[in-house]
Amino acid sequence: MTEDWKLNKSSSDIPLHRQIYEYIKRKIMNGEWPVGIRIPTQRDLAAKFQVNRSTIVYALGELVADGLIESRVGQGTLVINNTWSLLAATPPPDWNHYVNSGSYQPNIHMIQLINRAETDSNMIRLGTGELSPDLLPTDQMRKAFSGNMASHFTLGYSEPKGSLYLREIISEHLNKKGIIASPSSILIVSGGLQGLQLISLGLLEQGSSILVENPSYLNSIHVFQSAGMYLHGIPMDDQGIKLDDIDRLKRQHSAALLYTIPSFHNPTGTLMSSDRRAELLRVCAQERLPVIEDDVYGDIWFDTPAPPPLKALDKQGLVLYMGSMSKTLGPGLRLGWIVGPEPVIDRLSDIKMQTDYGSSSLSQHAVAEWLSSGLYENHLNHIRAELLKRRDFTLSILDQYFSDIACWNIPQGGFYIWLCINNPLSIRPLFEQALKENILLNPGNIYDRNDQQHLRLSYAYASYDQLKSGLIRLAELIRLQLGKERLSLDH
Repeated sequence: MTEDWKLNKSSSDIPLHRQIYEYIKRKIMNGEWPVGIRIPTQRDLAAKFQVNRSTIVYALGELVADGLIESRVGQGTLVINNTWSLLAATPPPDWNHYVNSGSYQPNIHMIQLINRAETDSNMIRLGTGELSPDLLPTDQMRKAFSGNMASHFTLGYSEPKGSLYLREIISEHLNKKGIIASPSSILIVSGGLQGLQLISLGLLEQGSSILVENPSYLNSIHVFQSAGMYLHGIPMDDQGIKLDDIDRLKRQHSAALLYTIPSFHNPTGTLMSSDRRAELLRVCAQERLPVIEDDVYGDIWFDTPAPPPLKALDKQGLVLYMGSMSKTLGPGLRLGWIVGPEPVIDRLSDIKMQTDYGSSSLSQHAVAEWLSSGLYENHLNHIRAELLKRRDFTLSILDQYFSDIACWNIPQGGFYIWLCINNPLSIRPLFEQALKENILLNPGNIYDRNDQQHLRLSYAYASYDQLKSGLIRLAELIRLQLGKERLSLDH
């Protein structure tokens, strides 16, 4: 539903149910809700407009009377008529059929709710995986664009692999991490998510199996699942992914590759140890199992740098390495990179040219200037210090309000604290109640569907005041939910 239209609750001329009636009727008549589409449930509409369900029932009743919608058992409430279907000699296209026929899977419902809620400026976002607008270098970026940036700048298309100037600078940047990568083995992509999409399209067959850490960020997106892949989870401990079952799972599922976030893992915040990295690479080499290393958080360490990336230890071209500016310089730049063997990079660049004909030349130039001028390193030092303060502030609140109901890790970098509620509880009611109170959570079951005990907390986005008020209320909501469930068990 559109986000820019709201009920006028102070209107004495038009009752609330009539406003909702007119809103839905416009959606139908304008073709935004075509014939055959299922409209939102009464519950969702009541939550959207913040009215009693009876108001929604009244509005929908009038639409039924007008012959615009109809309730069907097992299908919900469907649009059955609009202006075009009444006037046209032939019926309009059934867009609902097309929507359901697409190969790309929809997000799970909870992710859709989270994505919508993140656009609400009144929401306290306790799990959001991006930097607060206060930490983004907006003014410096504006000055950089208005200054002398003309030497390599173009508004035309870049080369298939991305700007050579940027790839040369990224090559130097990676060298500081111990990664030897020539510009020809680097592909510029429009963010890490596109990198994963290109890999799924260009390197994997439908039905391939992918080994992932459990829990995993990949479970919260459907980029591989929509391409017909299957994810198989491997447990973690405080050192990172556990290695015991990799060889067995690889053979059992004929796994095509392994995906890992070794540095400041999403969602757990875990930092894989140096020894575990070396052993993981040895096992994968032995099993001839390629690795995708997602290192988007690798620069965000606090006291000491993370161990060298897996790619720095890779002497066989086993690892595809992914980096991004989304978590450090700004998600709106939509810029990242993949490093790998040249034939693989050539293949992925060909797929990329077929999909978007290259990443933004403006973003590529901006990132190149920041990396080459020293601005990026200065910015990193600033956000490391700020995120460390935010982490410590969040930990102090957890110590004060959560010590009897939960336990948690102390991350050494990145954005996330993996909060473990001591007793399993029904996550969905907790999520929904928090959302009603303008507190947005990232529950553990979007990263592991069987998880009813964890929340991903982020100290990167919400303000200090929001972190404090949101977490204090969250502790109260958890206690209330635990109390309800104990009471129901007693009865």
